[in-house]
Amino acid sequence: MAASAPTPHTTDFPAEGRCSYYVEKKKRFCRMVVAAGKRFCGEHAGAAEEENARKRILCPLDPKHTVYEDQLAKHLKKCNAREKPKPDFFIQDINAGLKDETEIPEQLVPISSLSEEELEKLIKKLRKACEGLNATLKDQIMSHPALHDALNDPKNGDSATKHLKQQVDGKHRKKNSVFERLQIDIQHLCLNKIPLLSKEKLPVVGIGKHLCGMATDLALRCLVETYASSCEERNEEPLAKRRKNDKTDKEINTLTKEGNEKNVPEKWTPVAGIVIALCCHHRCDWRHYVGKEYFRALGLGAVEFHYFQRMSSWATCGMRKTSLGASDVITKRKDKHSDDSEEHDDGERKIPDDSTESLPEFLTVEEKKKIGHLCKLLIDQGRVEYLQQKGFSPALQYYTDPLVSLENVLLTALPNHSSPPETTD
Repeated sequence: MAASAPTPHTTDFPAEGRCSYYVEKKKRFCRMVVAAGKRFCGEHAGAAEEENARKRILCPLDPKHTVYEDQLAKHLKKCNAREKPKPDFFIQDINAGLKDETEIPEQLVPISSLSEEELEKLIKKLRKACEGLNATLKDQIMSHPALHDALNDPKNGDSATKHLKQQVDGKHRKKNSVFERLQIDIQHLCLNKIPLLSKEKLPVVGIGKHLCGMATDLALRCLVETYASSCEERNEEPLAKRRKNDKTDKEINTLTKEGNEKNVPEKWTPVAGIVIALCCHHRCDWRHYVGKEYFRALGLGAVEFHYFQRMSSWATCGMRKTSLGASDVITKRKDKHSDDSEEHDDGERKIPDDSTESLPEFLTVEEKKKIGHLCKLLIDQGRVEYLQQKGFSPALQYYTDPLVSLENVLLTALPNHSSPPETTD
């Protein structure tokens, strides 16, 4: 690999101890550290004359990086892309939904290829399905006291304030808290196989900050079906059998003596609550969707769902004012340049139907936006109905201002026998 042709660089020389290869795409030198006496890092070693004798090839496990051909066998043993042993809580597709319910035909034309009559028919179905739904959600915009000083600091401008509102403090400092990070796709996560949960019989609170599209459905099924259902089966066992099989009763008595639990319920709650910030409905998938029964009850199916989830992006891809209304300039929002980019990974997946250019002539930008919101509302209502059927009291509400994030709807759910927590001003 030869070094790039001379280009006007932002700096004449690479930083000391850094690679001398100029990355044309990024308009800067590579920032990787080099070995003593070398000019190039391992990735760009082919650019150095003294390394020309050794050939670098694409890694067969992950073509995004290269490796010396004569060191391939050694590299494959330690490559981060190698298949690793599956943990006990990995069960293939446990939260995925049934494969025989993937009813979407193999070939569906894009929205931009639909005739005006076909599109009007879809929109008519959508509006009929949304009749009676409350499109005006309740505002529940709150902030943690830990952020109050920073939010009220006059030194912070609009951008900094917006950034603070979008953040969640991930640094937990309670001395007695135990944290465990699981690196696994939610689609394959079996919560009741996690040692800490299965041993201690702990109730779970599901919190999701922007679980894009189908990830929300996978998470709901993981909590409500995989974990809660298995725990409820256990609760239905005879008391004598439960005492014989585990130490739950002894643990409860111990907690009571310590004063940590004044009233021990006869039946503990596997899932104590669910809080999920919803987003990216255009990435939903019929197979994984938990609201299929709701759609079918409305006379809708996989085909309508497919087009509704694509049209849902119309709510956030049109024309809107820039950050916090500070400018009167109207700009087109493109996914990879959106204000929510730090929270939504596009994954380089392009959806041409969602662009403003594919806007049907008979729809204005404002009409398109309203239709997108109806699509989101209908998809979310299916999730609400699902949770109700599973014994929860769900609700949809706004948790932040749309000027902070256009994806500002929160799904919450509590078990039916639970009382909502008291709120203080």
